[in-house]
Amino acid sequence: MINEQAILHLKSVCPRLSRLIDEIGEIDIHKHTDSFLFLTQEIIGQMISIGAKKVIFERLVKLCDGYITPEHILKLNVEELHNIGLSKAKSEYIINLARNVQSQAIDFERLNLLSDEEILKILISLKGIGSWTAKMYLLFFLEREDVLPFEDGAFLQAYRWLYNTKKCEQESIERRCKKWKPYSSIGARYLYAALNSGLTKRNIVEFMIEGKVEKK
Repeated sequence: MINEQAILHLKSVCPRLSRLIDEIGEIDIHKHTDSFLFLTQEIIGQMISIGAKKVIFERLVKLCDGYITPEHILKLNVEELHNIGLSKAKSEYIINLARNVQSQAIDFERLNLLSDEEILKILISLKGIGSWTAKMYLLFFLEREDVLPFEDGAFLQAYRWLYNTKKCEQESIERRCKKWKPYSSIGARYLYAALNSGLTKRNIVEFMIEGKVEKK
């Protein structure tokens, strides 16, 4: 459950976000418990559709006899992973992640206690994990509250709609969303919810007027 202080802050600093929060209401947060499984899913989902990600993930589950663990992944080779629809690069990334976890080069119990910046640095040092994947881990797995995922296509789509803008450069987004801090993740979650619920198909001007919020 999102804390009330975050909601009050976001509503007080941004009329558009306030309108969106009122429309969406409370957001259900899905709890993730397996770091390796989560990152494997995110590697699979890099640069492909949600539907394609689901299909490939289900094939991987079957290939691993229902258990996606470092031990099960390391029984496979690149060609076997490639045959279920993964690119050879992603196949190598997943095997590399499994090796790092099995060897304890990556210890998630310790990693998860570090600061956002430290976690990003460590994860990005792994081949195949970039800023996008690392931020998804911070935001959706660890539920850190101040992550701004400006690299994410879904976030950008909802951001363009809410602020009625085509300016999506990192500097522009960071400048506009600076007032969200220290709850950038919560603001992002509401943008994702707007996209997932179909709200972004509505005209933003009409949406704001309906909420009796002055256009800004």
